[in-house]
Amino acid sequence: MSRPSQRHPTTDAPAARVKNYITPSGLQRLKDEHKFLLTRERPAVTQVVAWAASNGDRSENADYQYGKRRLRQIDKRIRFLTKRIDAAEVVDPEAPRPVKAAARVFFGATVRFANAAGEEREVSIVGTDEVDLDRNHISWVSPLARALMKSGEGDRVVLHAPGSTEKLVILEVRYERIPVEPFRIPPGAEAAGKTLPGTAGQDTPGAS
Repeated sequence: MSRPSQRHPTTDAPAARVKNYITPSGLQRLKDEHKFLLTRERPAVTQVVAWAASNGDRSENADYQYGKRRLRQIDKRIRFLTKRIDAAEVVDPEAPRPVKAAARVFFGATVRFANAAGEEREVSIVGTDEVDLDRNHISWVSPLARALMKSGEGDRVVLHAPGSTEKLVILEVRYERIPVEPFRIPPGAEAAGKTLPGTAGQDTPGAS
């Protein structure tokens, strides 16, 4: 299983001031997480805080203090997700495009290339909220993606990395569905395995 830290942006990451380019699957994952936090996790934690508050001295109540801290974290994440979703500019890799554009590397492209030693690698260019190094999904603003942008099969490009440069040759450019890991309820979530009043029968975001 992929490491979550490679799939999800941190809560502290700043919201983009420009359009948030993202694939349809990536946007759905953000929406699923937003819905889970807003309709399930936050109400579940709120219930814990209310219960803890009824047990007496709040200053000495570890459950109460933890719950309040967790609510602040949830609210911060909800605000972050809201901004990312509002700024989303969806680009579908499978959508038809002009022949010339389909032969060049842009957002949503899957690119196969080789370095000077002949070693091949394949990457898919996705949004900053979809980066998954285990699947070779790289951000469109990463140095590698920028080096590949607008190139076509047979082109040679130069990747400028910290302290070095690398020459790459483009072997193949194609546009196809990019599978994004769906949102799944994280282990330890307060709402995991719980059904809140009024939510019976609702689907779990990201569940297959």
